[in-house]
Amino acid sequence: MKNNTIILGIGNVGRQDDGLGWLFLDFLEDEDFEGIDIEYRYQLQIEDAELICNYQTVIFIDATKEITKKGYYYKHCEPSDQFGFSTHELAPETILFLANQLYNHDPKAFILGIQGHEWNLEVGLSKTAKENLDKAKEYFGTNIFSRHVLSS
Repeated sequence: MKNNTIILGIGNVGRQDDGLGWLFLDFLEDEDFEGIDIEYRYQLQIEDAELICNYQTVIFIDATKEITKKGYYYKHCEPSDQFGFSTHELAPETILFLANQLYNHDPKAFILGIQGHEWNLEVGLSKTAKENLDKAKEYFGTNIFSRHVLSS
């Protein structure tokens, strides 16, 4: 751990808008934001519960099919013991629950969900997803970064 904040981008750029989480991380790398560590994930795994124990703040970034007012949402992430049918894909809330239960660690956690529209096996964002990504990047730079990362 070199920083207090980790940002996990979840997605797959080979499935159109599902790549929003990774493309957001590319933006962070290009802008050279300091004070954060970033990790690319196809999906969250049990091992990520141990990883986030090294940080005070964790931000999960993922594409969402949920309809949003601004093209994205940013919300607090609460631990949950709800598991799906498989442990091969875990929700951010489940990762937080496991970090708390297994390692007694309870970081501040948030989810940035960016609304996507196309999910085919194809590289490249839909026009609307690109617009939503740009809105989320602007919001992050002016609100999230200074509030959560610089204050850690």
